[in-house]
Amino acid sequence: MSEYRFTPQAADDLFDFWSYIAEESPEAADRVEEAVYSACAFLAESPHAGRIREDLTALPVRFWLVQPFRNCCIVYDPKPKPLQIIRILHPARNIAAILS
Repeated sequence: MSEYRFTPQAADDLFDFWSYIAEESPEAADRVEEAVYSACAFLAESPHAGRIREDLTALPVRFWLVQPFRNCCIVYDPKPKPLQIIRILHPARNIAAILS
């Protein structure tokens, strides 16, 4: 089993996602959180599954939209062991500015 770890920013991002959704539905927030953890486990097993987005950053990171919650984008570095989850962002945010 491959592993992953969150940067402090990614942990804060996930908490912010959960908190925002939990205002309306704690159960929905839990489902999103579970989907993020499942996606991270998948990425740890298949680190090159995500897309490179040179239009957003020159950093050596990949992007993965969480299924079925496509409003949650995982930004990760596939090279380190364990896999490093850099950020968890809403795709509507200015990702290029955040990652600069």
